[in-house]
Amino acid sequence: MPGAGRVIVRRAILLTIAFILIVILTAVILEGTGFAQKIYQALVIQNVQADIQAFIRTHPGATPADIQNYKNQMTFYWEEYYGLIDANGNPVPPYIRMWKLVFNSLKFDFGYTNQEGITALVGKLPPQPVITVIAGVLPRTILMATLAEAICAVIALPLAPRIAYKHGSVWDKVIVSYAALFNAVPVWWLAMIFLSVFGYTMRIFPTNYRALMTYINSYWDNPLVNTAYIAWYATLPVITLVIAFLSTWLYSIRAMVLRIVREDYVVVAKAKGLPEKDIARKYIVRVMAPPIVTYVILALAGSLGGLIITESIFDWPGMGTLTYAAITTGDVNTVMGVFFILVLVYILARLILEILYIYLDPRVRYR
Repeated sequence: MPGAGRVIVRRAILLTIAFILIVILTAVILEGTGFAQKIYQALVIQNVQADIQAFIRTHPGATPADIQNYKNQMTFYWEEYYGLIDANGNPVPPYIRMWKLVFNSLKFDFGYTNQEGITALVGKLPPQPVITVIAGVLPRTILMATLAEAICAVIALPLAPRIAYKHGSVWDKVIVSYAALFNAVPVWWLAMIFLSVFGYTMRIFPTNYRALMTYINSYWDNPLVNTAYIAWYATLPVITLVIAFLSTWLYSIRAMVLRIVREDYVVVAKAKGLPEKDIARKYIVRVMAPPIVTYVILALAGSLGGLIITESIFDWPGMGTLTYAAITTGDVNTVMGVFFILVLVYILARLILEILYIYLDPRVRYR
C-alpha cells in the first residue's frame, strides 16, 4: 500500500513524543511538588534508625559520640543513595533529580527498592532492582487477568455478532440480562462469593493462596509439577474474571455490531436478497473490524495493570498487588517503574492499532 509506511512512521513518532512527555510530566509531579523528596527523606530516617539499632547491638560499648558519628555517616550514605545530595554533600535541586528520573526511566533503570513488602512479591530480600520485581510479577498478571480477557475475546468475538444479527431473539434477551446483572456486580464481590463457595464450602479450589509463592519461586526445580499447582491456583481467579468480564465483552461487541446491522446500506443489501454470508462478510465484518480490534487490544493491554482489590482477595502476587504495595509504602522508584511500564504498554497498543487500522481501513491513511 503506497504511503502506508510513511503514515506508520509518522504515527510512531507522534506516539513516542507523547510517551516522553507523559514520563516528563510524571517526573515533574513527583519531584516538582516535593512528594518524592518527602518520601526519600522519610526513607533516609527509617534506614538510618535501622542502621543505628544494628550498630548498637553489634557495638554494646559504643559511646554517644560514636553513635552520633555513625548516624552522620549513614545519613550521608542514604541521602546520597536516594539522590538528595551529591558525592560532596551538596543538595541536588529537584529539577536535576527530575531529569535524572526521566533519563533513567527511559533506560529502564528505575533504581532499587528497599521495601520488604515489595521484594517479597518475588521471594527476595531488599534491596532489589525495581525492573526485576516488575519482570517477576508481570507474568502472573498475564496468567490471571490477561488470560481471562483473552478467553472472553475468544468467546465474545464469534458469539456477540450472531446475537446482534438476531436482535430481539431469546438469546439476545438472555445476553442483555446477563450483561445487566454482572455489570452491576463488582468483580471483587464476585471473587469473595466464589472463594467462599468453591473454596471454603465445596473445597474444590485453594483458599490460602500464599503457598502459590512457593511453587513460583521453586518453579524450575520441578517445572511439570509446579505448572500443575500454579494452574490449579489460577483456575478460580480466571473463572471469576471471565464470568465478570464476559458480560461487558458480549454487550459491547453486540452494541457495535447492532449499530452496523441497522445501517441503511445493510438494510438495502438485505432487501436486494443478497445471501446473508455475503452481507456479513462484505457489509458488516469489514466495517465492524476497526472498533472491535480497538476494544480487544486496549482491553488486553489494560489488563496488564492488574486488579488491585481482586488480587488482594485471592492474595495473587501480580501487578495490582505491586501497585498497591508501592503506593502504600511510598516507594517512588517502584511507582515510577509501574507507571512507566503501563504507559509503555498502552503506547505500544496504540501503535499496533494504528498499523492495523491502515490495513483494515485504508481511509485512515488520508486523515
